[in-house]
Amino acid sequence: MDQQAKIDADFLEPTVLLDETHYQEGYINGYNDGLASGKEEGRQVGLKMGFQVGEELGFFQGCLDVWTSAILIDQNAFTARVRKNIEQLAALVGSYPLSDPENEQIQDVMEKIRLKFRVNTASLGAKLEYEGHPKSSKQDAEDL
Repeated sequence: MDQQAKIDADFLEPTVLLDETHYQEGYINGYNDGLASGKEEGRQVGLKMGFQVGEELGFFQGCLDVWTSAILIDQNAFTARVRKNIEQLAALVGSYPLSDPENEQIQDVMEKIRLKFRVNTASLGAKLEYEGHPKSSKQDAEDL
């Protein structure tokens, strides 16, 4: 009987090895395909998020440019407190780490910018709010 068990084991061994080989090949192929598609998806998400952050920062910078221009035209256009808040907002926007997206403080800086912007608009009595990009712009970004 021992000889029969050995023959049966030898008979099944190539089948088991073939199954394991196919499993390993499938795993490697699936892993490589997932890695490639994951990188592409990550690139697209990064592009979209970068666009959105850039757009929001651009909105804040545009408001700063208008307020700064008003100050250049008329030094008394705003109170000293409002001018100080505008300068602080400009410093925050300027400190945003555009070239270091993995900076751990990036969300904190953006929250500070948003808060300072709200302080500025409230002190000016303006109802400005960044509401995201227009629908046409949003569709263009999704098409990327």
